[in-house]
Amino acid sequence: MNYYVLAYYHFVQVDDPEKLVAAHHAFFEGRDVTCRIYISREGINGQFSAYVSDAEAYMNWLKEDERFKEIEFKVHHYHENVFPKICVKVREQLVAMDEPVDMSLTGEHLSSEKWKEMLQEKDEDTILIDVRNDYEWKVGHFEGAELPTLEQFREFPKYARDLKDKKDPDKTKVMMYCTGGIRCELYSALLKKVGFKNVFQLEGGVIKYGLKEGSDHWKGKLFVFDDRMAVPLSDSAETISQCHKCTTLSDIYYNCANVDCNELFTCCPDCADKFQGCCSVACQQSPRRRLYEKTARPKPFRKKHHYLS
Repeated sequence: MNYYVLAYYHFVQVDDPEKLVAAHHAFFEGRDVTCRIYISREGINGQFSAYVSDAEAYMNWLKEDERFKEIEFKVHHYHENVFPKICVKVREQLVAMDEPVDMSLTGEHLSSEKWKEMLQEKDEDTILIDVRNDYEWKVGHFEGAELPTLEQFREFPKYARDLKDKKDPDKTKVMMYCTGGIRCELYSALLKKVGFKNVFQLEGGVIKYGLKEGSDHWKGKLFVFDDRMAVPLSDSAETISQCHKCTTLSDIYYNCANVDCNELFTCCPDCADKFQGCCSVACQQSPRRRLYEKTARPKPFRKKHHYLS
């Protein structure tokens, strides 16, 4: 395990995001690094992998910047890089929600230990919400969590307002979690904006919880936005998701081989072979199909795949 996989974010005013992007590219020159990093005037949101020495150099380098000296890196060990390339971009929003919120209204941050205690003491006035997209929670989630059918981040504002009509915002305690914590920063502030008084968020997200508490109160695996796709929180991780085509348990993700579909779905090896990596018969008959390559753990779609003629 000679590589680190890092997840991190930090909200801070960045007046020159383009300059910071350029500095990242210059620092990565000649290093064994892959990443997906977004920088905006709101701060930075990064997923990163690198050879151990290069990863440690990057963490030290970023913390030398006064704006990021308090940044927290969540670290997994792995045997290779988990992104196809270096991608550092300027984004208008770190989380695409399309609604401004007052970041001073964020919920109360709970450590992994306090979160676990609150899960054990949860009563009828407490609601536990998984604020990730539906394709994420299908492969794993906390026991007893409400699982909204959201397909993208921008759908959460409507969900928050609908929730106010179902739950008393004055007495309901809302516990919310996401992968690494950044979505909860905005979503908790939005819930308070619409009227919820008692909002709690898992500090560092499920990634940090898994590093601290393992899979206690967690079912399945954790969806991540890199080549690993689904990672266990402990050695005893179970599979809870089903094949898209049959009832076989499977937590293996595929992008539909039909270029014009590209749907992300879970599939068992037999159905993947039968449908040649497609999500349906119709997609299997499409002339614009990527070449299906049988492998135990397929990586998400990359542009290097060739289309069938």
